[in-house]
Amino acid sequence: MKRIATLIGILLGNIIFAFGISAFTIPNEFLVGGTTGIARTVQHYLHLPVSTTVGIVNVVTFCLGLYFLGKAFAITTLLSTFFYPICLNVFSNMEVLHHLTEDKLLAAIIGGIVIGGGLGIVIRLGASTGGMDIPPLILNRKFKIPVAIGLYVFDSVILLTQVFFSDVEQILYGIVSVLITTIVLNQLLVFGSGDVQVFIISKEYQKINGLIHEQLDRGSTFIDIQTGYENISQKAVLCVLPNRDLNRLNQLVLEADKTAFMIINSAREVKGRGFTLDKHLA
Repeated sequence: MKRIATLIGILLGNIIFAFGISAFTIPNEFLVGGTTGIARTVQHYLHLPVSTTVGIVNVVTFCLGLYFLGKAFAITTLLSTFFYPICLNVFSNMEVLHHLTEDKLLAAIIGGIVIGGGLGIVIRLGASTGGMDIPPLILNRKFKIPVAIGLYVFDSVILLTQVFFSDVEQILYGIVSVLITTIVLNQLLVFGSGDVQVFIISKEYQKINGLIHEQLDRGSTFIDIQTGYENISQKAVLCVLPNRDLNRLNQLVLEADKTAFMIINSAREVKGRGFTLDKHLA
């Protein structure tokens, strides 16, 4: 039942994301990042439909993700890779959505909120939107380049390609929309923090610790504790990880021990191996 709910949530997030792009960004020709930004540039020069280009780019990046990041990652991006272009095509063909508002500032604000909300739902559920999220992850895996830097570089290049055929107002409104999208997305992901600290108390701490290392490729720390009710001496597991991995960790813990006790806090700043330092550093 929970997996079905997660699946529905991912579908809903992609629908909201596609609606925001089709109803507010594309009709007003705002600057936009990601695969949609690439598609907008291709549409201008080659006159290909946005949904077609998005579909092609998504398939290519999905194949790259499958090859470099493995099957486990590919499964989480499979749904968005093919479902988002379909939604985008459906909404783009609805003429009524092209004239929801003539106020460009309102379109930039509402569009940013809707797009950020859709992206936030997908990522919060532990899935990926696919597309241009994948190259930065590959660079991080192969060359240890931080994902955030990769995302900023790719998005900056994509935005710059649209500057040459956009007027000043489209550029400025596009920047407003992108900023609002980022703010809404961050608020949905554990109230804006990039990482979360998870404290896990369970009799299956050894098994949970192994799953964290094997399935999430994250570090952990054992802490000696004594339970207050049963007075049992055991260990608790402390783990810090990106918020995009939180849903997966929750699933792994519950699979190992349905009665596990978890405390989850946002981490304002994390330094050290695996975060500000290479996790393979000797």
